[in-house]
Amino acid sequence: MAPPQVAATQVAQPGQQPPAQQGWAGSISGIIRMGIFWYFAMQMFGSKKVTNPDLLTNNLFSKGENLDFWLYMSETPVFSDFGNENALIWHETNVPYAVWTPESVRSKSFVYKLSENVQRNGSVYAHVFFAKAGYTPDPSSPEYERTASFHKTHSFVVYSPKPKDDKRKSLWAKDDKDSVEKAAEQLLELPSEEEDEAPQIWVSYFKPNMTINLVDDFTKYPRGGAPPPISGYLNYDNLTGDYYPTVYFNEFWFLKDKLVLLNETVKEIPVNLELGPISLTRWQLYLRRDRLGREACRGVSTRNRLQNNNC
Repeated sequence: MAPPQVAATQVAQPGQQPPAQQGWAGSISGIIRMGIFWYFAMQMFGSKKVTNPDLLTNNLFSKGENLDFWLYMSETPVFSDFGNENALIWHETNVPYAVWTPESVRSKSFVYKLSENVQRNGSVYAHVFFAKAGYTPDPSSPEYERTASFHKTHSFVVYSPKPKDDKRKSLWAKDDKDSVEKAAEQLLELPSEEEDEAPQIWVSYFKPNMTINLVDDFTKYPRGGAPPPISGYLNYDNLTGDYYPTVYFNEFWFLKDKLVLLNETVKEIPVNLELGPISLTRWQLYLRRDRLGREACRGVSTRNRLQNNNC
């Protein structure tokens, strides 16, 4: 009698899961591993969201709020002489904050007369003040309100080593028949770059153009947790912990060949000023460019730095 036919089935070996169950288990295991990896990646690199409003810092001003603006110039880094009409160079009213309208962009051109101190390597500072319409930046005034005004200072003058005279001569000179040989000998006798940089004379340069930007930023940053390099620009109120609008002196398009070398022959300089808004994204791009420029200038010799507009 023939044995009964048995349907062919694959029998799992001891300790081995059936193929169907093994496939499901593998898929679930892969999903779990992916979820764990994603969780830790977000913990390390993702932005940390803070849900508690008490742990967030906010902009003290509102978008579109009208501001009054003052720019004073002085030769000291700290300014408090608000009654000095000669120091007040520029005043604007009702400048809308962080909006792009014709009223939000202002400009001014004038001629600045240099003192003898500035001609002899002195400094000149722009003291920029903003206040909500109807308030004053002067702390001694009854109309002053701590959280209604803010300011920032920026120097018109920068210092750099004085370029040295180029003592090299052209090999194509035709002074006499030995000019080529003499010029070649002088080139060989030129000091090395290190020797050439040994004694440095520093001189002052005036920046005749200045752009003042108010950053359109209303981000709710974690207290003490704003990302760099933004954290270095935020101006916090000590009592509330909130921040004032950010003032950015934009020199992105300013080249070193526009600088004016100061000396006793320079009596006055035409100055061009501009006030306007800047978006948060564009501001961050400029900050990144500034940081990369500083890193690129590290280790650059003084001779090469003077020839580089970014250093």
